[in-house]
Amino acid sequence: MFNTRRIIGIIPARGGSKGLPGKNIKPLCGKPVIAWTIEAGLKSKYLDVVMVTTDSTEIADVAVKYGAAVPFLRPQELALDHSTTFDAVQHAVNFYKQQNRTFDYIVLLEPTSPLREKNDIDNMIRKIIEHEDSYDSIVSIGQVNEHPSIMKKIVGEALAPFCPELERTSRRQDNQPAFFPYGVAYIIKTSVLLREKTFYSARNTYYELKRWQNYEIDDIYDFLAIENIMKHQWGLS
Repeated sequence: MFNTRRIIGIIPARGGSKGLPGKNIKPLCGKPVIAWTIEAGLKSKYLDVVMVTTDSTEIADVAVKYGAAVPFLRPQELALDHSTTFDAVQHAVNFYKQQNRTFDYIVLLEPTSPLREKNDIDNMIRKIIEHEDSYDSIVSIGQVNEHPSIMKKIVGEALAPFCPELERTSRRQDNQPAFFPYGVAYIIKTSVLLREKTFYSARNTYYELKRWQNYEIDDIYDFLAIENIMKHQWGLS
């Protein structure tokens, strides 16, 4: 709780990963991938609940071992390839509502973005709640090096600009900075999420990450990068 606002941390962890099978519980520097996010959530001073929504009993067992609440297994229809994170979060919110527990804010913590600094979650919670008259949500972002103005697309056998409307400068550093949302945290007022059905609300602000945090696990190459960043940044083995 922060400033009387009740806050739930939700970690979505579907069992059927295609890019890197079993990635949520794959060992990463001595712990399952998901454990890093659970422990970060539990260290928050402001989260009233840290829960995992999953369709996998194996993931559920690991989550409980590391201290997360897993009050249900997610219905199969909410764990398909085309299922959305919003659907899973809405289901979790409705579950707690039926238990007479409601929350003012939802903090979505992606288990595939384990590169969090100690106070990232709480810094984001404080920022959004202290500015809640102006903003309804906050997203963690990192500056990208591969600027959209130099991206290409394939048209037949030719290359063409992916975003032809963007001005191409002669030097990369002259481009306006571009940012990508990484899953360190997405925080939003519960009422706004249920109304707008997106974590990118109409009134959205940001929290900028450091360069070494700009990774998330989608495949084995991401995994290897994050593993080595952890070893370098935190002295892990």
